[in-house]
Amino acid sequence: MKLLIFDSSSLITLSMNGLLPLLADLKKQFNGKFIITNSVKFETIDRPSNIKKFELGALEIKNLLDNKVVEMPSSIGINENEVKEKTGDILHKSNNSFLARNEFMHIIDLGEASCLALSLIAEEKGMESVIVIDERTTRMLGEKPENLRKLFESKLHTKVQLKGDFSFLKETKFIRSSELVYVAYKKGLIKLKDGNVLDALLYATKFKGASISRQEIEEMKRIS
Repeated sequence: MKLLIFDSSSLITLSMNGLLPLLADLKKQFNGKFIITNSVKFETIDRPSNIKKFELGALEIKNLLDNKVVEMPSSIGINENEVKEKTGDILHKSNNSFLARNEFMHIIDLGEASCLALSLIAEEKGMESVIVIDERTTRMLGEKPENLRKLFESKLHTKVQLKGDFSFLKETKFIRSSELVYVAYKKGLIKLKDGNVLDALLYATKFKGASISRQEIEEMKRIS
C-alpha cells in the first residue's frame, strides 16, 4: 500500500489556486490512497466551514472527502487514538527541542504533527508514505534539523540550541504541492495548453503558500 498524506498547507495552496480538481485525476493514476488526518480535516474543513472567507475552499475539500478522493486513516486500518497518541509525543518533542533566549520555541502545530505521526505508524505497518506539505519548518525538521536550527538563529539574531534528536524522522519523505502539480503537468492532466503553463503553475504555488525557491522552480522547468 502506498500513501500520500496531505497536510493542511498543501491542500490550502491547491485550493487557493483552483487546483484541487487535479487530485481526482492524480488519484486515478496512483496505486494507493490519499489520506488526511482528523486534525487536517478540522483545519481544512470543519473550522473554515464557519468562516465566510474560507467556506468555499472547505466545501471543495469536503467534496473530495465525500467522494473518497481523500480518505481518513480508518480506511487503511489505522485507529484515531493511535494517531492522537503519537501526535502528542511528536508535538511535545518538537516544541521542546529548540532553545532560544532560555525558552523553548513552538515550531509545529497539531496538523503537521499528526501527518508525521500517521506517516510513522503507516511505515511501521509496512505501508510506504509521502507527506505532501508546503510548510518548510516541518520538512526541515525531518530532513535537516541542524539546518533548521541555523535558520532560526539567522531569523532571530540570537543563539539557538538544538536539544532534541530527530533521527526517528530521517526516513520520512516529503513533497510540496509544487512537485505534485509538476507531476500532474508531466502526466498531461493540465487542461491549459497555450502559454508558459508550467511556469505559471509552479509560481502560482510559490506565491500562494508553497515554500519553494525561484532556483528550484527554474530547475524543475529545465528538466521538464
